[in-house]
Amino acid sequence: MGALAAAADAKLTGKIGVAFGSAGPGAVNLLNGLYDAKEDHVPVLALVGQVAHTNMNYDYFQEFAEEPIFSDVAVFNRTVMTPESLPYVVDKAIRAAYRENGVAVVTIPNDFGYVEIPDLDYDSASVPAKLTGIPTIDDEQVKTVLAMIKNAKYPVFHVGQGTRGATEDMMALAERLQVPIIITGLAKGVIPDSFDGNMGSAYRAASKAADELMGITDLVVSVGADYSFAQIMYTTHDFKYVQIELDPGKFGRHHHLDFGINGDAKQFIKRALALSEPASPSPYYQAAKADMADWKQYLKKLSERKTDPLEYEQVYQEINRVAADDAVFSMDVGDNTINSFRFLKMNPKQKLLTSALFATMGAGVPGAIAAKMSYPDRQAFNIAGDGAFSMVMQDLLTEVKYHLPIFNIVTSNQTLNFIKSEQEDVPQPYYGIDLIDADFAKIAEGMGVKGIRVEHFDQLHAAFETAMAELKAGRPVLIDAKITDKRGLPVEILDVDPAKTSAASVSAFKEKYDANELKPLTTYFKEFNVE
Repeated sequence: MGALAAAADAKLTGKIGVAFGSAGPGAVNLLNGLYDAKEDHVPVLALVGQVAHTNMNYDYFQEFAEEPIFSDVAVFNRTVMTPESLPYVVDKAIRAAYRENGVAVVTIPNDFGYVEIPDLDYDSASVPAKLTGIPTIDDEQVKTVLAMIKNAKYPVFHVGQGTRGATEDMMALAERLQVPIIITGLAKGVIPDSFDGNMGSAYRAASKAADELMGITDLVVSVGADYSFAQIMYTTHDFKYVQIELDPGKFGRHHHLDFGINGDAKQFIKRALALSEPASPSPYYQAAKADMADWKQYLKKLSERKTDPLEYEQVYQEINRVAADDAVFSMDVGDNTINSFRFLKMNPKQKLLTSALFATMGAGVPGAIAAKMSYPDRQAFNIAGDGAFSMVMQDLLTEVKYHLPIFNIVTSNQTLNFIKSEQEDVPQPYYGIDLIDADFAKIAEGMGVKGIRVEHFDQLHAAFETAMAELKAGRPVLIDAKITDKRGLPVEILDVDPAKTSAASVSAFKEKYDANELKPLTTYFKEFNVE
């Protein structure tokens, strides 16, 4: 939990997160959070205990070789050999973590803590670090990309976290060039969900429009994006690929590179705006926006139901109602990954936390704790399924101990539903996915947190009002929402186009997912006369 919270804090603030672990099992327990930090490229320092140096190599209680277990996860991994070297080694570790955007591990024999060492002024921070110069983007390179966009029939911008801080410019560029934006998951909120040209994310935790556009595009312009599902979504068909990336080591790792620009994504966007001419109104862009509007209307219908049984969409409708415009959402791994990407209505002032590439369950509570510690004046939500929450629910005690008014929402359906959906798609028999029901509201009460159990739709609004009152009083709160194990519409196996399957198959698909109003992208291509 400490390591996951440290990683979350680094993701939120850009500053190094620090975790402590004792010798032996305490060291091993750090690994999940440290791998999360490694995979999402954020600086974290782990200070790890070891048995006294006089007991090392004697098979002492809880002694084992700690450096090898951290050798893969860490960019810096050292055991302190003398007490006097401790300040130097820790300082060096911090600099390595920042330089590599990774994990630094310092192992410290326990007896060194009892040794008095000289209290010298020691730090390298007194010497300002000189940042490596950001490569200047040549205007001719930008013009090359603009020409490629102009010559493409179905171009898309694939936008990632590298565009954070350039929201208005990126939207202006999309409108100017008439090119739809597809976002990576971690760029959720960077481009507001309210922007018509934002098609959402692609693949499984995705929108219908994004997957359809990714399936027909002839040019992907990746702008500050790291896309871990490229081996699936980038291999469906041939297209030209342009990458704007600050780290030259990342060029071409997701797709054969037709053209690349080594530089800052935000600078590229500004130069592209300055060097481009407004494109004529594009039927393709209008069709893409209409397709996304169709998808949004479908989500709206699901969210606004006022009937039983209780569904996850109704819970998200309430979250959107009470969320402040600078809220931090700590999203645990599982079905809530899909649901948060689809149903949270986010803007650039809000922040989304999750374990992205490593995707470890149990990241929700520590992320919310980190959010509330770093931003005490902002709302912090922990949104987790019952499987993920059960792994870390003991740290409700931490929320109580440190007086952290965190809004915990457990979507409880007694199923590991994300895995169930994967098993359905193989297909294979369901196994290992059923959970025993628990009264998480009572569990919360036992830990000193106000717990509210919701089983019916007509209880939902009052539950959120009670929860908001608890938060206003400075106390954590938990809503245990007993939802069905219904699967959200799987856009990765979308079946709404009779031309690609059959009318009977489309009818069955729409009936199963209550999606009769959804139309394929080809419908909008015809409507707007897209060639």
